[in-house]
Amino acid sequence: MKYRILAINPGSTSTKIAVFDDDNPLFTKALRHNAEEMAKFGGIIEQYEFREKLVLDAMKENNISTDSLDAVVGRGGLVKPVAGGTFEVTEKMLDDLRDPHLWGRIHASNLGAFIAKSIADELNIPAYIVDPVTVNEFPEIAKISGIPEIERKSLFHALNIRFTARLLATKLNKKLSECNFIAVHMGGGISIAAIKNGKIVDVNNALLGMGPFSPQRAGALPIGDLLELAFSGKYTKAELLSKLAKKSGCIAYLGTDDGIEIEKRVYKGDKKAELIMNAMCYQMNKEIGACAAVLEGKVDAIFLSGGLAYNPLVVKLVKKGVSFIAPIHILPGENEMEALSQGAVRVLKGIEPAQSYE
Repeated sequence: MKYRILAINPGSTSTKIAVFDDDNPLFTKALRHNAEEMAKFGGIIEQYEFREKLVLDAMKENNISTDSLDAVVGRGGLVKPVAGGTFEVTEKMLDDLRDPHLWGRIHASNLGAFIAKSIADELNIPAYIVDPVTVNEFPEIAKISGIPEIERKSLFHALNIRFTARLLATKLNKKLSECNFIAVHMGGGISIAAIKNGKIVDVNNALLGMGPFSPQRAGALPIGDLLELAFSGKYTKAELLSKLAKKSGCIAYLGTDDGIEIEKRVYKGDKKAELIMNAMCYQMNKEIGACAAVLEGKVDAIFLSGGLAYNPLVVKLVKKGVSFIAPIHILPGENEMEALSQGAVRVLKGIEPAQSYE
C-alpha cells in the first residue's frame, strides 16, 4: 500500500512544500515570502494560518485534494532535546515551540508542527515532525563542556544526516544500527557527526559552538579574544549573535557565502579565496579526525552531504585530508522534503513506531 504525504518545511523567507506517494514526488514548490509581509504578524508563530492558507491554495492549484492525504509532516523546530525519529505533534510540543525561553529564540522551522497539525486535524489524519535539529543522543561523557554552568548541546542538521545515513546503510547492505559513520553536512552551517551503531553520539553545535567555520558561521573561536569582542562595546548581544551565526566564516573573509563563486575565484588565482577555502576544509578535516577518535577508529564510511558536497574543490580537499580514515561517499544535497516524507511513511507502514513527545 502506498501512502500520500504532505511535507511542509517553513523557513524565514519561504515555505517549501511537497506531496509524495511513498518516495515518489507528485509536486514540489517553494512559496516565497517577503520581509514586510512577514513583519505584519508581529511574531513567527502568528504566521502559521497565513502560511497554511498558501499551502492549501498551492495544493488546489496542482489538483491534489487534501482528502487524498494519509498524513501531514512538518519540519521539526526547536523542541526540547529528543532521540532521533518521527514524532506525533502534540499540544505539549506546540507549547514548547511557542516558548522563546526554551532555546532563547523561536525559529521559522517551529511553524512546521503548527501547520501540519492544523491541516491534519481538519482531515482526522496524523501530523508528525521528523528528526528536529535538537536530536540529542549524546552519552553523558559527551555533554561535559569544561565548566559546570555550560553543557554541550546537540544542535545540528539532524534531518539530512539521519536520512543520508539510512541511504548509505542501504547502499552498503547493512542495517543502520550496524553502522559507524562520520557524517559531514556542508551548507551555510556545517555539522560533523560521529554515528555509532546508528546513533549520533557526538556532533559540533552547527549554529553557535564548536567545530569548523562555515560559509556563514564562525565555528569555534579563541575564548579570550571572543570575550574581548563581546565586551568591546562594538556590538549588542543580538548584533554579535547575528554576526557569529550569519555574517562570519567565508562571507566575512571574502564577502560571499557562495561556494561556486569562491571556487571560481580560486581557479582564477585568487590567493585569499584559496587560503580561506583551504582553511575551512582544514578545520573540517580536524573535526572529522575528532569523530574518528570518538569511534575509536572503527569507521565504516565517511559521507559528505549538503550543498557544498556538489563543490569539486571542497570534496577534493576533504578527501585529501581524511581518506586514510575510511571510504568517502558523496551524497550531495539537502533532501529535506524526502526525509520528512519518508519519516512519516516508515511510521505508517509499521517499520518504526512514532516517538512520544512528553
